[in-house]
Amino acid sequence: MRRAIELAAPHRTHPNPRVGAVIVDESGQVVGEGAHHGVGRPHAEVVALTEARDQARGSTLFVTLEPCSHQGETPPCAGTVVEAGVRKVVIGAIDPDQRVSGAGVAWLKAAGVEVETGVLAQEAESVDPAYFHHRRTGLPLVTLKVAMTLDGSVAATDGSSQWITSEEARQDAHRLRASTDAVVVGAGTFRADDPLLTARVEGVETQPVPVVVAGRQSLPIDRRIWERSPLVISARPLGVPSGEVVVVGGDDEWPDPVKSAQALADRGLLDVLLEGGPQLTGAWWRAGVVSRGVIYVGPRMAGGRGMAPIEGDFATMAQSSGVNINDVRMVGPDIRIEFE
Repeated sequence: MRRAIELAAPHRTHPNPRVGAVIVDESGQVVGEGAHHGVGRPHAEVVALTEARDQARGSTLFVTLEPCSHQGETPPCAGTVVEAGVRKVVIGAIDPDQRVSGAGVAWLKAAGVEVETGVLAQEAESVDPAYFHHRRTGLPLVTLKVAMTLDGSVAATDGSSQWITSEEARQDAHRLRASTDAVVVGAGTFRADDPLLTARVEGVETQPVPVVVAGRQSLPIDRRIWERSPLVISARPLGVPSGEVVVVGGDDEWPDPVKSAQALADRGLLDVLLEGGPQLTGAWWRAGVVSRGVIYVGPRMAGGRGMAPIEGDFATMAQSSGVNINDVRMVGPDIRIEFE
């Protein structure tokens, strides 16, 4: 199962899940393995079965996610596994998708295949947390990224923020971008920083989709992001030089955060990095669509009142939210804190 998880991890498959599979013959030898590589491509079980060929008969299949039982762009994997003569299927995590959940297991058992579930289930789920989050909530997994001073400012009052953190921290943030489907900023960041929203690290084959959440004002047409045909989310129809405008409900200031997040998920963008300024971050945080975060704390004191990471009043402790801190480490001279 650990090998199946390892096979699944590198691939960008959304809106489909990352899945890995390993086939072991009756003598305990690996005779086939594979992973799903993306929409319209063969599923992991099929890749492994194709490699195993006749040796699949009487074998044990280890797969990170319950084999699918519905017809999508490819046939149901549960039926393919049965036809191949697999004797036993060992499953990491049950698929939370309502079209599958438990039905794949039932199909296999009805055909006389021995099934074992829950093997390294947590590790199997952690290979693609965005998929599981989306299938359970209908929302993408939104990660908040913040770079701030030791005393909690993300920028000075004049808007300057370059550079609070070191080159090492910025490279780490680019690796974070590279692992996501989309990077989201608000109109203020779009105007002030003129970001490209690319992941500038070696080996990136697919760049995250750039997303701009528009406010009340029109967006400047002389920004570099238009070279990348961004997705623009707006509360009203909007003319833009390139890309796609998605109109969702909202008020005069901002599109509704939940509807904005749902619009991203509807386009298969399940793993979302929120890099918006304090105003957008505050709106998305208060709407409850942020699930986790990565905070980079630079070795720098602002020494006064600058811009806080999240805009809005903090009137009482009852407004605060408890989080789990999962990781704290040094990245160059900076501290990296990961929470959910």
